[in-house]
Amino acid sequence: MHRRTALFAAFGLITTLVAAPLAVQAQAALTRAPAEVQSGAYKFEPSHAKITWSVNHFGYSTYTGQFPRLEGTLKLDAKDIGKSVVDVTINTAAVGTLDEALDKHLKTADFLDVEKFPTATFKSTAVKQTGERTADITGDLTLHGVTKPVVVKATFNQAGPNPMSKIYTLGFDARAVIKRSDFGIKTYVPAIGDEVTLVIEAELQKVD
Repeated sequence: MHRRTALFAAFGLITTLVAAPLAVQAQAALTRAPAEVQSGAYKFEPSHAKITWSVNHFGYSTYTGQFPRLEGTLKLDAKDIGKSVVDVTINTAAVGTLDEALDKHLKTADFLDVEKFPTATFKSTAVKQTGERTADITGDLTLHGVTKPVVVKATFNQAGPNPMSKIYTLGFDARAVIKRSDFGIKTYVPAIGDEVTLVIEAELQKVD
């Protein structure tokens, strides 16, 4: 019995010794330093990219919903972040609040008018690093048929091989504030807030 216990203990020690360098190696492959990220072309990973929006609701609450379907690309120059380019397409027809009646109303001409404008787009015009892991991404947002400049404040999270897919991946969170009336969406303003906060969470996979 003691011999078997000793064998199990030895096997456990060997497994630990073998696994430890692999764990360290995997951890070392990840980076939170933007300059260490691999430059090149990336695409949004749809199942881990979304926009959560929030708006004041008659002064009683802050109501939230999501655009859960984003597609797009990033051309990243990690050595000169200002040369990077972001291009995103948002499926407005996929807007969701977990309230079927409200979702249906949001898709009408009162708000997003998705039959006429099924997508929105954001195309960057400038990228400026503002901190060690932050940047302002200025671009043209086309929503509801209107194009206006918007500044997206982004925070880089990390980059490295995804432990599930093994594909080199980078992730970031970002935030922007827009006025919906600027884009011709004026129903119930100001009772329902004009300012809409957009929180973007995205993972992008390297494609070259």
